[in-house]
Amino acid sequence: MGRPRDSQIDQAVLLAARELLTETGYTRVTMDATAARAGVGKAAIYRRFGSKAELLFAAAVHGMDIEPPPDSGSLRDDLRAMARVIHERLSSPAAREVIPALLAEMSRDAELAARLRNTFVARERRDLAAIIERALQRGELHRAPDPALAHMLLGGPLFLALLVLPSPMNGAQLDVVASVVAAGLIAHADDAPAD
Repeated sequence: MGRPRDSQIDQAVLLAARELLTETGYTRVTMDATAARAGVGKAAIYRRFGSKAELLFAAAVHGMDIEPPPDSGSLRDDLRAMARVIHERLSSPAAREVIPALLAEMSRDAELAARLRNTFVARERRDLAAIIERALQRGELHRAPDPALAHMLLGGPLFLALLVLPSPMNGAQLDVVASVVAAGLIAHADDAPAD
């Protein structure tokens, strides 16, 4: 077993990456510059992140330490809280800088796309699976929908809004998205054929 990761190094690396992203933009951030700014060796960064794209996603959007929002008592309110968290993360200036560049990079690099799906996206789906499990336990859902489908239904409108709207969505719009997704997941579970 290796040594446990040092959270101070983690934080220094993410802070350095965010600062460089703000100062220079996505394309000019390098692992060397990030290591120098953080006061660590480049190997310390590569032990944490497989590429610049993964580092900047973690620095600008979210790392692997995300958790589902607290239980609100209903699927709709849990999804509303999740929508607000996702929206907040996607609409920061750093995220708005990283996401278009990252999408372009992923379209050219299938291995990078797979790593991001298997780490960051999988973590987001795990959080949605926890929300779905709560709804099952409360009896709001009779069958569990695929967390990947629920993730697309909730994240898709928020992601599209980031790319096409001139300003972030407001609270009422986020509430509508969460309500529609909750109603759709409930209806889908009710309509699903018995196993």
